[in-house]
Amino acid sequence: MTYLENYEKWLASNALSREERAELASIASDENEIKLRFSCGLSFGTAGLRGTMKTGWNAMNRHTVAHATQGLASLILKEGRAADGVAIAYDSRLNSPLFAKTAASVLAANGIQVYLFDELRPTPELSFALRELRCVAGINITASHNPKEYNGYKAYWEDGAQLPPEHADTVSEAIAACDIFEDVKIADFDASVQNGIIRIIGTEIDEKYLENVVDQAVNPDAVKAVADELKIVYTPLHGTGHKLVPAVMRKIGLSHLYTVDEQMVIDGNFPTVKKPNPEYSDVFTLGIKLANEVGSDLIVATDPDADRVGVMTRTADGSFMTITGNQMGALLVDYIITAYKETDTMPHHPYVVKSIVTSELSAKICAANNVKMHNVLTGFKFIGEVIKNYEKTGDGTFLFGFEESYGYLKGTYARDKDAVVASMLICEMTAFYKARGMTLADALNALWEKYGYCFETNVEIYMEGLEGPARMDALMSKLRNDPPASFGGVAVKMIGDYKLGTITENGQTRPTGLPSSNVLYYRLENGDVIVARPSGTEPKIKYYYMLEAADKAEAEDKLARYAATLDSIA
Repeated sequence: MTYLENYEKWLASNALSREERAELASIASDENEIKLRFSCGLSFGTAGLRGTMKTGWNAMNRHTVAHATQGLASLILKEGRAADGVAIAYDSRLNSPLFAKTAASVLAANGIQVYLFDELRPTPELSFALRELRCVAGINITASHNPKEYNGYKAYWEDGAQLPPEHADTVSEAIAACDIFEDVKIADFDASVQNGIIRIIGTEIDEKYLENVVDQAVNPDAVKAVADELKIVYTPLHGTGHKLVPAVMRKIGLSHLYTVDEQMVIDGNFPTVKKPNPEYSDVFTLGIKLANEVGSDLIVATDPDADRVGVMTRTADGSFMTITGNQMGALLVDYIITAYKETDTMPHHPYVVKSIVTSELSAKICAANNVKMHNVLTGFKFIGEVIKNYEKTGDGTFLFGFEESYGYLKGTYARDKDAVVASMLICEMTAFYKARGMTLADALNALWEKYGYCFETNVEIYMEGLEGPARMDALMSKLRNDPPASFGGVAVKMIGDYKLGTITENGQTRPTGLPSSNVLYYRLENGDVIVARPSGTEPKIKYYYMLEAADKAEAEDKLARYAATLDSIA
C-alpha cells in the first residue's frame, strides 16, 4: 500500500475512536505529515518499539501496541509457552497505563497468562519480576529518558534481558504477516482479570525485589557509620523511582534523605524539565536549590523508568559538579573492588562488563586488581548475555556492569540497568568516602592521579523528520566507505567496523568477535578513541570521544580539533 492508501485505511477503520479519527482528519491537507505517519510502521527490533505518540502506523498508539503484542504472542505460542505467562509493567508517561492494559488484553485473547503490575514500576523491577515468576517474557511500556511526546515498548525474554535478535526477528515477521486491525485479538480487560488470565501483582514483588537489591550492598555498615552527618537529595524526575529509591536508601541506614517535592509528582508531561534525562545538568536545578538549603553532600536523579541515574556531588569550594556516566562507572568499579579487598571477601574469578563506547579508565582499574573486563556492544542485553554465558560454565562472579549512558547493574537478580541498586551503591560509596573526609569529586581526582586523566564526552547530531533516517544512513556510509585517515592531525591507527564485524590495524583485518551493529570505532596513534553510532531510540547520530590528556584544558583542545574533522565530513 502507498502511504495515502494506508492513511485512508486507518481513517475508515471502525477500530478508531472518534478522537483518533478527528486527529487523522485534521492532517488531511498536510501531505508531509501523512507521509511521516503512514509510509512505514515503527520498526520492531531487540529494543522493541519507540516513537512519538500519535494516531498512525509510524507512531506509538494503542493500535501499534496491540499489533506488536500480537507478534509477541505468536512467538510465545510457537514456543508452546502460553502457560508460563508474561509480566507487564509501565512508567509514568502519558498513555502508559492504557498501552499496558492493551498489551495485557491482546495476550489474554491469545490464551497467554498475564501478570500486570497494579501501578507504575521501575524497568529493572520488570526484569526481576519475570525471572521471579518464571515467565517466558516481559513487556515494559516506557520511553526511558526521551521527551514527553515519546513512548515505547520493550520486550524481554525469560532470562530477564531484552529479546535476543532471533526472537526479535520472529516477532517482526509475525507483525508483518498480520493486519493491524483485522488480525489482532483483544479480550475484554475487566473480564480477563475476573477469570484470572490477567493477574494483578504489586507489593509482594516490590518486597522481594528490594531484598535482592539490598543484598548487593558491598559494605552494609558504611551509611550507618556516618548517618548523623550524611545528607542526600533525591529526585525521580516525575517517574517510577519515587517509592523504591527512597525505600532502599532508608533500608541501608540513610537518616537525612530529602526529596524534591515538585518532582515527586507523577506527571508524564514532566513539567519541571525540558527532557527527563539525568544526563542533562538542567534537571538538577531544583535539586541544587534544595541541596544548598539543607547542606546536602549529593544529589541523585533517576529517569522516568528508573533504569538510569545521574549524580551531582559537592566539591571542595562548596559548589556542585556533575559526575558523568563514565566517571561514575569507574568510581563504582574501584569502590566495589576496594571494599571487597578491605573485607577479604572478593568473590571467585570476578569480572566486570562495559560497552565499547565506555571509558577505558575502569578497564585500567580492573587490570590493576586482577579483575577480568569484558567489552560488549551498546545495550544491556549484551551485558546480560555475558552473565548468562558465565552462569552456564559456573566459573566466574559478576561484579558490575555499566554503560556510559548512566546505566549500572550489580547482581544477577535482573538483567537490565537498575537505578535503584545504583542509587543505593552511590549512597554507600558517598558514605565510605565521607568517613575518610572525601567527596566523590575528591575520589575521582584520586583515580586520575593514580591512572591518568581521562576525558569522555559525546556529541549528538539530530536528524529528525521524514528524511532523517536516510541522512543518518548517508553519513554512516560516508564514514564507513571513506574513513578519515586522521583526526585533528593525529593518524588513525585502528578502525573497528562492527557492522561488517572487522577490525583493521596495520594493514591486517581480524574479526571483532561481537554481533553485527552499526558502530564505527577509531583508535588514534596517541591512544584516543572516537566512535560513531546511530541511536537506536532517537533520530540522531552520537559521536563518542574517549581521550587521555595531562589535564582538562589539553583534552578540550584535542576535542575541538577532532570535532572539526567530523564536522568537515558531515
